[in-house]
Amino acid sequence: MKRDLEVARLNDVITIGEAMITFNPESTGPLKFINRFEKKVGGAELNLAIGVSRLGLKAGWISRLGNDEFGKYIKTFARGEGIDVSQVAHVNGYPTSLNFKEIREDGSGKTFYYRNQSPTLTLGPTDLDEVFFKQAKILHLTGIYPAIGEINKQVIFKAIDLAKKHSLKISFDPNIRLRMWSKEEASKVLYEILPHVDILLAGAEEMDIIIGEKDPDRIIEKAKELGISYVAIKQGDKGSVGYHDGETILSPAIKASKVADTVGAGDGFNAGFLYGIINGWTLDKTLHFANTIGSMVVSVLGDNEGLPYYEDIQEKLGEIEAIER
Repeated sequence: MKRDLEVARLNDVITIGEAMITFNPESTGPLKFINRFEKKVGGAELNLAIGVSRLGLKAGWISRLGNDEFGKYIKTFARGEGIDVSQVAHVNGYPTSLNFKEIREDGSGKTFYYRNQSPTLTLGPTDLDEVFFKQAKILHLTGIYPAIGEINKQVIFKAIDLAKKHSLKISFDPNIRLRMWSKEEASKVLYEILPHVDILLAGAEEMDIIIGEKDPDRIIEKAKELGISYVAIKQGDKGSVGYHDGETILSPAIKASKVADTVGAGDGFNAGFLYGIINGWTLDKTLHFANTIGSMVVSVLGDNEGLPYYEDIQEKLGEIEAIER
């Protein structure tokens, strides 16, 4: 697909993935008892693009959406967030995917997907625009996209080839969704991706599925064997463990003002970590920054509504004074 003339610029981060309409419940409790929902936009890769864009970086997104009202809404929403959507197209015959969220009193919950016949199944390896890769710095991938279908796996590895050809760093969040594929299939496919990764952003439970290890030190040792330069192991309210250039750091969690919705916190962490790498920060500063974003995201309902702008984080960290009126 040809690039839009309106977007002829360098992107700091590009990503490939499916976006969905997310229906958020207007009350907490089991989904079967919820009667009212609010329409939102979701999708891990799009959340990441929104997160880095709000921090002031340039983000590009590759995807396919249904040629329907939901698909048009998502693309307009992404464009409004400043994201390069030149590689996003609408396709006929494939409805835009949906998910319904169940949120419990403590902010945790479940997601119920309606994403069969995903529009992304119409995106093939030959549809990837090499120029789009050539003009970027980091390619961010997740384990959600290849779980959708066989063609998506082919697209992932073609994207990796293009990224390596043009010296992009590859960022990877396994983001395993066991509602979409089995542990065995996830382990097989995602392990094949790991040797190509420069920046690993994962949870210990996910790595246990992929490599049979959930101890951070063992995960880091395996990552080093595979040639991965940066490792960030997300531990929720326990903070995170990071590794780079021979240094391992345990970064304590930042206490959230409240926990309203945990969805999107990992994507926010990822955005903060990539921001630190692009700006040449120390590992300690990068982890602290990423943890701060994660704590801010969980205090807001929605997949990406809580992703902060850079000045919001400065206020949270006390670097600038908050002026409310």
